[in-house]
Amino acid sequence: MVRITVDLVRKRSEHNEGEISTLEEIALHQENIDRIEGVDKWCRDLKILLLQSNLIPKIENVSRLKKLEYLNLALNNVERIENLEGCESLKKLDLTVNFIGELTGVETLKNNIHLEALYLTGNPCTNFEGYRKYVIVTLPQLKNLDGQEIERSERILAAQEYDKVKTSIVSQEQQYKVKRVLQREKAKQRIEEEEARWSVERDKSEEDKLQEFWSKVSDHSPETRLQIAAHVLKHQQQKEKGQDNDLTKPPKREYKLFNADGRPLNVNEAKIPFVLTEDDDMNSLILDIAVYKYLDTSLLEVDIQPTYVKVLIKGKIFQIVFPEEIRIDSSTARRSQTTGHLVLTMPKANAVVKPKTVTCAQTGMQHNGTRTHSNTVRRELLEIGRSDDMDFSKIVKIKKGDPHYESLRTDEVGCKAAVDFMDDREVPPLE
Repeated sequence: MVRITVDLVRKRSEHNEGEISTLEEIALHQENIDRIEGVDKWCRDLKILLLQSNLIPKIENVSRLKKLEYLNLALNNVERIENLEGCESLKKLDLTVNFIGELTGVETLKNNIHLEALYLTGNPCTNFEGYRKYVIVTLPQLKNLDGQEIERSERILAAQEYDKVKTSIVSQEQQYKVKRVLQREKAKQRIEEEEARWSVERDKSEEDKLQEFWSKVSDHSPETRLQIAAHVLKHQQQKEKGQDNDLTKPPKREYKLFNADGRPLNVNEAKIPFVLTEDDDMNSLILDIAVYKYLDTSLLEVDIQPTYVKVLIKGKIFQIVFPEEIRIDSSTARRSQTTGHLVLTMPKANAVVKPKTVTCAQTGMQHNGTRTHSNTVRRELLEIGRSDDMDFSKIVKIKKGDPHYESLRTDEVGCKAAVDFMDDREVPPLE
């Protein structure tokens, strides 16, 4: 099985630049971990610890995590609630689908005064008669149990039956303990018989053994989960070993990353789509790599150089050469929140500020006032009113013989006025 090591924690702390002493959140799910260790010494500032889908049988080595607010141990082999008194800031505890049959263990959570949400769905204790009433009275600080809000009236009614319910819970616990003892003995006997039979039937192929193993009906217990995990791990190791020894398999292609003179080459071993664009406003190169949306960030490694970038995507190489040098110290690599794409923003080393283009149009005006096309270039400027009502290039002095001369006359101050204008002396002048 897998142990929690510094290297494993550092690998999963890529979002914190590999710094584990200041880590506030760590996800160690689906790692076949069989014991909680180390994190209470290396990551004292942890607020969120995700350990779901492992093989952990006991809650331990978390009492030093004074800032821990959320602990997820769903889908493990935990059989008892314990050793959480030191987690003073604990607000949410998820123990979904474990093997907790000792319900009185919830009393150890009384001192966790900030605990608001507890999840025990899928545990044997939830089948006990009076389970919910016992928990909500034992833990008055709880606001939510198994995803269902606890009403004040429900708590009052449960408190009235608490003594009777507690006696029933203790009795059901004893019955479950007897059942667990028999379950352990049965599982141990089954494993021994299976190993003995397989040692005799050595000629049986691995495929037949695998088919036989998965066709059997087994009980839901921690021992069965451990046996399944060990069987799967063994099968994977044999499969990898067989692939390594398979001489008929063509050798893996080796990609050449550099020329003989040291120049980098473009490589896309992952065969993944990408887009390299220029941002004139930021004077930067933008590289958008369409990595899989739900790919864990820990499976991505980015190495940015002045003339190229190399990205390892699940061990497969993606390398692209830039058209010009970039600045490494100002470059960033981020995952898109919507698409999951890896977006690299890289400022140019020799950035040149480019002028903005001006939108131009060709307009013209005929003598009769209708618009027509001409070779005149007009800038689009911000003006009050329409700027294309007249063509200033066609402004000429109208002579006396021109037909348009009679329709216009110029007043004493040089303004245009209509010939038929009537000056009414009774109308006061504009001020």
